[in-house]
Amino acid sequence: MAKIKPSKGAPYARILGVGGYRPVRVVPNEVILEKIDSSDEWIRSRSGIETRHWAGPDETVAAMAIEASGKAIADAGIAAEQIGAVVVSTVSHFSQTPAVATEIADKLGTDKAAAFDISAGCAGFGYGLTLAKGMVTEGSAEYVLVIGVERLSDLTDLEDRATAFLFGDGAGAVVVGPSQEPAIGPTVWGSEGDKAETIKQTVPWDRFRVGDLSELPVDSEGNVKFPAITQEGQAVFRWAVFEMAKVAQQALDAAGITPDDLDVFIPHQANMRIIDSMVKTLKLPESVTVARDIRTTGNTSAASIPLAMERLLATGEAKSGDTALLIGFGAGLVFAATVVTLP
Repeated sequence: MAKIKPSKGAPYARILGVGGYRPVRVVPNEVILEKIDSSDEWIRSRSGIETRHWAGPDETVAAMAIEASGKAIADAGIAAEQIGAVVVSTVSHFSQTPAVATEIADKLGTDKAAAFDISAGCAGFGYGLTLAKGMVTEGSAEYVLVIGVERLSDLTDLEDRATAFLFGDGAGAVVVGPSQEPAIGPTVWGSEGDKAETIKQTVPWDRFRVGDLSELPVDSEGNVKFPAITQEGQAVFRWAVFEMAKVAQQALDAAGITPDDLDVFIPHQANMRIIDSMVKTLKLPESVTVARDIRTTGNTSAASIPLAMERLLATGEAKSGDTALLIGFGAGLVFAATVVTLP
């Protein structure tokens, strides 16, 4: 029997660079209030959101991802040709195939890098980071580009009082490469498919090919609504606050880290109240910097963690070498948490 030669990669992996892109248009709560019966005070108190970014016609999923990726590659100090794989997490690229990752890999100038998309909602960046770590340590790629990118304004029902104010657009990217010491901890991840109905797309795409649109939801003017993201807010809030704090603690334990060892906490930017509740439940010291990028960026799903990371480093609130806890959670329901050393 022939013996397969064992894989040989780097001993460990780390995040080497980060980049972000936020669309030019800034949308205040006042714009959202044009179509829902609410108030700026209510939106801020319920979510912590004051503004969000919405993409223009030219700010496509691919275009935003390319901008963020170029910054991440430059920050990592490598050339695009050295990227061996491109992993894109998104739920808002509307072409089923080919994967948008292939377009991004080509336009960045990679040397025929492996490229694929994943759909893991707001946990997608954590999923991609875990895959990248495995590629680097297994040896199938020396450098991996992980991108979280969303145009959630395309999937927002502006007449839905429960969700109209939540979502924003943007892209965040990191380069993962070799390390001589552990810099990405074990991932604690999983799914709870029995709760899938709590966050979902309102109408599946195939409903539009039947021909009879009479049973599809319509807007206030009688027009058939494009599919949008809907959620059961209270159920999601309870799950995130109580269950995800446990997952975050498990990730700390798996990395051999205590809350006192942490420098930075970067949770998925879903809701300011969820973030504050997790900080309290985890009993994080006041010295820990907490990402609250949601205030001006909104919920950008897979893009939220790398965007928040990029902003903290750019503003100096976090610094290179800091120890950070990352956790993403959302539609599926899915989750992923890990401890990393910031680039």
